[in-house]
Amino acid sequence: MSRSNDSFLEENSALANLQCRLENLTSILNIRKWDLGAATSVDNSVQIDKGEAKQLKGSQRSSITVRVWNSDGVLGITSTTDLSDNGLRKALEGAQQASFFGNSKDIPNFSPLANSPLPNIKRDIKPLQGIAYLLTTLKDAESKLLSSHKSIESIPYNGLAESQISRVYINSEGCHRRIDRSQASLYLYARAEELNRKPRSSGAIRLALGSADLDIEGCIDEAANGTISHLNYESIETGKYLVCFTPEAFLELLGAFSSLFNARSIIDGLSLSNIHSLGKPIAVPFLNLNDNGLHPSNITSSTFDGEGTPTQNISLINGGILEGLIHSEATAKVFKTSPTGHAGLGAKVSVSPDWLEISKTNSCTSPNEHLNHKTTKDSYVLIEGLNALHAGVKASQGSFSLPFDGWLVKDGERVSIEAATIAGDILDVLTTIVQLEDDQIITHQGVSPHVWVDNLSITGEA
Repeated sequence: MSRSNDSFLEENSALANLQCRLENLTSILNIRKWDLGAATSVDNSVQIDKGEAKQLKGSQRSSITVRVWNSDGVLGITSTTDLSDNGLRKALEGAQQASFFGNSKDIPNFSPLANSPLPNIKRDIKPLQGIAYLLTTLKDAESKLLSSHKSIESIPYNGLAESQISRVYINSEGCHRRIDRSQASLYLYARAEELNRKPRSSGAIRLALGSADLDIEGCIDEAANGTISHLNYESIETGKYLVCFTPEAFLELLGAFSSLFNARSIIDGLSLSNIHSLGKPIAVPFLNLNDNGLHPSNITSSTFDGEGTPTQNISLINGGILEGLIHSEATAKVFKTSPTGHAGLGAKVSVSPDWLEISKTNSCTSPNEHLNHKTTKDSYVLIEGLNALHAGVKASQGSFSLPFDGWLVKDGERVSIEAATIAGDILDVLTTIVQLEDDQIITHQGVSPHVWVDNLSITGEA
């Protein structure tokens, strides 16, 4: 069944007086140093199969993480889903008891920026439309996609979802952060079949602040056009190729190696970078990379991270030079810098990127300015998407071997590639980029132009 907007408001009422309740409880339990991260959400989602409901979900969720430091300064942590006074008391007591078994050699602290001003992000909170609306909308989208071409037989993977979310961070030094937001997503993945030919597939994703704002027609058109473009396929010979990555594909590849810029990974010895890598070349001199969680198109943006640090626009690569890393409070302390707003919340705090933004350095041109996926007559491979990233990437070694979807392009004509794998080393890729196109494309996961890399190894199907 669908959850109403009243459910969201009722759940948020439990957050409104949370700090006062925590102060009373910690005073009773004689806990002097503590913090808490909490999130509540109301979620609706639907999936269908040939016009029939496959899965309908409505849920109301809460998650709370509580950390307590004992008199020796050692940290204990616990989690709960119970926002009542009794639930909070049990969580505080559990964290207090756990602190006597904590790691005294690695103790995170409060972020020094936890009370700094937050950036001003204006995001309307869109009302939930409900499961009935989602179901009708997705059925209509499936019907249009199925009728867009005679060879499209099914939409095996699809989903339409909407959420309203509240997050808070509170600590015993007076920090109280809160953000309320909404988001919605649509996913359509079509499958086409022709006689005596292999099935071919392609998909599309759209995000918006609310389900009523989703670009449904655009998602249908992209999924249909992508699927149809793969019907005429041929095998590709194994060899070295000039490759053009679409923005989505290159962001997928770079995201799989985000440990390059992750200070936690560097400290743990799980990154190709090290503590001395800052200030050294890592890419071609015409490439810039930022992690900009505040980008207006980042639907899931937040004004603060799990430690209460304000979200920032961080320069990671500037003119090919590794200029910055993403930090938590603990990693920033090791590197003698400030946290960057990328932390989770835990006993050992994780760090992850928000929204990667790739651009060309204004003062430096690439060696192959003529390359453009719309106009070039050069032969090349255009990669639309990478598959099996979880299995084909060895982030700590830099190597990748990934099946991909794409086309071999000759004289401007595209022919879908039957099946192939691209392999290489991420540091080689970053230093052998031959062109970044001028147009930056906004995707559901970041911003990037089309990226050209020469001499990449592609293995065709035997």
